[in-house]
Amino acid sequence: MTVVKAGEVEGLLRRGPDPRIPVILVYGPDTGLVVERAKRLAESFVDDPNDPFALVRIDGDTLASDPGRLADEAGTVGLFGGKRTIWVRPGSRNYAPAVEAVLKAEIADTRIVVEGGDLAKSAPLRTLCEKSPRALAIPCYPDDERALSDLIERTLEARGLRIAREARETLSRSLGGDRRASLSEIEKLALYAHGQGSVSLDDVEAVASDVAASVLNTLIDAAFDGRGGAVERDYRRFRHEGLDPSMMLGSALRHALTLLATRLDNPDKSPSLMAATWRGLHFKRKASIEGQLGRWAPGALRQAVQILQDAILACRRADPELAHAHAGAALLRIAEGARRRG
Repeated sequence: MTVVKAGEVEGLLRRGPDPRIPVILVYGPDTGLVVERAKRLAESFVDDPNDPFALVRIDGDTLASDPGRLADEAGTVGLFGGKRTIWVRPGSRNYAPAVEAVLKAEIADTRIVVEGGDLAKSAPLRTLCEKSPRALAIPCYPDDERALSDLIERTLEARGLRIAREARETLSRSLGGDRRASLSEIEKLALYAHGQGSVSLDDVEAVASDVAASVLNTLIDAAFDGRGGAVERDYRRFRHEGLDPSMMLGSALRHALTLLATRLDNPDKSPSLMAATWRGLHFKRKASIEGQLGRWAPGALRQAVQILQDAILACRRADPELAHAHAGAALLRIAEGARRRG
């Protein structure tokens, strides 16, 4: 068994995986973290990540149509020799047979990084990699407070900045749910504090924002309240203001994951008591959040999480116009689901 526990992943990445293990599956509900870790694993194995012969990208759907291609590519010697990485991007079809074939092949100086989605425990790709001694399965779950603090300090330190404890704690409370969105906020803060040497609480309050708890609250609450008309109106407004569709979906995903965690952690509590455990909840949103906690069961929230993850993936592949169509449709689907649940 080569399952990596969530708490051991960062240590593994710092040390570097065993080079004798050719296949690394990166999967989980935190889409941004999946992308970040897959990129880190893919690029760190080769001398020049910009060399297309050293770092080869293949779409999962391509492998589903041609399962033998991955093994063929893994057996190819680079133009100038040296180590190679094959980075398999997510697909909508099952390409586990391609990975199974490459696990049976003899591979040298090649790392295969497979970027998966939120794979169920019984998913063929996850089962295959977890059982094989020639593969690693690395999970990516939303950052907890400790992981966020570490992310904040590492990212700022790389840019020559320290951060005060109170400022770090305040920033940590405004992040989570999606690693890519968290990094975006931290990097924005680093740019703002460039040249200062340290980041203060005033800097955090001036720059960093929990998107799901500020300007996008109206849109996200409308979706999870079941108010489709308000979703359409607010989405048009935010789109006109130039907000990125992935950012809006990422905020909605963080919100759905928070709802789900709150429901699972407090199974016997009333919605009002559950809302009381919601960290940083503004009093103006209390009634809406209580209604959402009463309306959305854990199973339905998992479906909402899947809808949002699929939409985020679709946005990554689409042009801006089509990305907005994917994002708007996903939020309206959630609003319709909430309306049906009453």
